[in-house]
Amino acid sequence: MSTLTHTTIPAAKPATKESSWFSSNWGLLAAIVALVVVLLLPTPAGLPVAGHRMLAILAFAVIIWMTEAIDYAVSAIVIAALMAFLLGLAPNVANPKVLLGTGGALGLAFSGFANTALVLVAAALFLAAAMTATGLDKRIALTILSRVGTDTRHVVVGTILVGFVIAFMVPSTTARVACLVPITLGIIAAYGVNKRGVFASMLMITTVQTASIWNVGIKTAAAQNMVAIGFIEKTFGQTITWLDWLIAAAPFGIMMSVVLYFVMTRMMPPEVKDVPGGREGIRKSLAALGPMKASEWKLLVLSLVLIGFWATEGVLHKFDTSTTTITAVALMFLPGFGIMTWKEAQPKIPWGTVVLFGVGISLGTALLQTKAATWLADIVVAEFGLKYASVLFILGVMSLFLVVIHLGFASATALASAMIPIVIAVLKGVATPGINIIGMTMLLQFVVSFGFILVVNAPQNMVAYGTETFSARDFVRTGFVLTIAALVLVMALGATYWHWLGYT
Repeated sequence: MSTLTHTTIPAAKPATKESSWFSSNWGLLAAIVALVVVLLLPTPAGLPVAGHRMLAILAFAVIIWMTEAIDYAVSAIVIAALMAFLLGLAPNVANPKVLLGTGGALGLAFSGFANTALVLVAAALFLAAAMTATGLDKRIALTILSRVGTDTRHVVVGTILVGFVIAFMVPSTTARVACLVPITLGIIAAYGVNKRGVFASMLMITTVQTASIWNVGIKTAAAQNMVAIGFIEKTFGQTITWLDWLIAAAPFGIMMSVVLYFVMTRMMPPEVKDVPGGREGIRKSLAALGPMKASEWKLLVLSLVLIGFWATEGVLHKFDTSTTTITAVALMFLPGFGIMTWKEAQPKIPWGTVVLFGVGISLGTALLQTKAATWLADIVVAEFGLKYASVLFILGVMSLFLVVIHLGFASATALASAMIPIVIAVLKGVATPGINIIGMTMLLQFVVSFGFILVVNAPQNMVAYGTETFSARDFVRTGFVLTIAALVLVMALGATYWHWLGYT
């Protein structure tokens, strides 16, 4: 018996460890294999060696981001290192007789950190941290909800309205949802219903889907929008103002909010209709916050003034969104104004998001500069017959493509970093008369935010899912209907409103 034990147990341990290692790291292995395979393929005619190597890095990045094999911030550092070595040892695209050099390649790998869009994202994260630290976000949300009726349908409307208002005030999707989730749980508790019941599920899904819808409606609501703006500024030397974005996207956000209300109340009819104590429960939570503190008043005034500057950019003044936002953050830290200190803010900032954003912009810039994006775009144009297609056909095909590929991504910021350069190259490659490339890029960026179907399609979805109030199945079936409605709405607005604005 002892011999049998001695000979069988050691044999089983390595297999278990090996199996565990492969199951934990299969995504990383798949990414490395893809990188090596693309590198070993012959360089296609018309594609520079640097462009070939960027395609290999893109394949690596997409698999890493789709499988979440390593942390997003770590993946950004790995991608930067790959760019430094692989591009550094490749001929310079501008002068193929000399190598780019690792110094030049590393500069390209971190060029995204010099982009004004990165400044806006970082500043927005500080504003979101201030909202959380002062509790102003929670006060705004509870104030709005305390004014709606106790009918469950009114609470759904109130939840959507809260998501809309907070999207202006908290320019970070994950931060918004992280703030709203405890409030939503408080409403569920006030109604005295089962946490896993239909009402709880419906309300929590409504909370998170509202955040995704208004990521489209408001330029400063999500980091992925800044990715697109960054590429537009880099490629065309132009930008899209906060107000121009709002004018184009707000009708979509409003109509999708109405669709969200009907989808959620019809597909997940709540088991309760009216609870008299519901509003009182919310008011108690509001009363527990006490009177508004000086820091809340200061932040509220600062936020309203900032929104005023965003809305009047290019109309009353020439200050861009990034400049006004970073100025607001500077004021927030100044002695005397004193909303919060650096020590208070630092732990609340997701620095990994800033790193991913910077390297993501660099990845897209390198794809454009090495002509890799153009080469890929030529294939897309040829395969889908987009060369002489109508603007609406191009909008429909590219929207469907982005929705399908988003199913594999857990971050819209990563998706925008990988796909918007290709979108720009595709639009530059078509021969459709009068196509507005900048306008179409903005419209397709709207679609990048359509993370409605899978829980893993966005960090905010995961935050809400962690409450265990809804099943992934309910999220998928309602999210699928929302996605179909959103695509139909994109095509309808593309044929009418956006066409009148000159974007299609």
